[in-house]
Amino acid sequence: MVFDVSTDSRNEVQSDWGSMEQRMAQRLRRIFGHSLNIRHIDVGSCNACESEVLSLSNPYYNFHRLGLFFTASPRHADVLLVTGAMTHAMEDVLLTTYTAMPQPRLVVATGVCAIHGGLFRESPEFAGPVDTTIPVDAYIPGCPPTPYAIINGILQAVDRRKGKKPC
Repeated sequence: MVFDVSTDSRNEVQSDWGSMEQRMAQRLRRIFGHSLNIRHIDVGSCNACESEVLSLSNPYYNFHRLGLFFTASPRHADVLLVTGAMTHAMEDVLLTTYTAMPQPRLVVATGVCAIHGGLFRESPEFAGPVDTTIPVDAYIPGCPPTPYAIINGILQAVDRRKGKKPC
């Protein structure tokens, strides 16, 4: 298969990307009234997912262009991005963080450990999947999931916000 990489096709792709960014920003403002603020919480992981989450804000992925930003406070967050196999020690922390968030709020379970425990499922410290403690709006599988998968999962959670169907 041959791809046309002429200047015209690159400009066309860039203009499509720019319009997608504008549509995303409008959608976020319509649902939340502002850009989307994400609070990331690690409930007991090996840090593979965290390395992918951190790369979201680097110049290559630059998820800020879509109106997505990290926040340090759950009181300013719209999305709770959860990574890791939840330990007993982190159950209360996760619940406290979730209840501190204003409505409407979304929860995204990121990585197989957050979804079902992964390699740590048989550990005595594993408290269970994230959805046993708080409701989850979107699941992003992978060990670890790619930054593109994380962005896609967050955007799908926003898109399905009105119907409140898990994705």
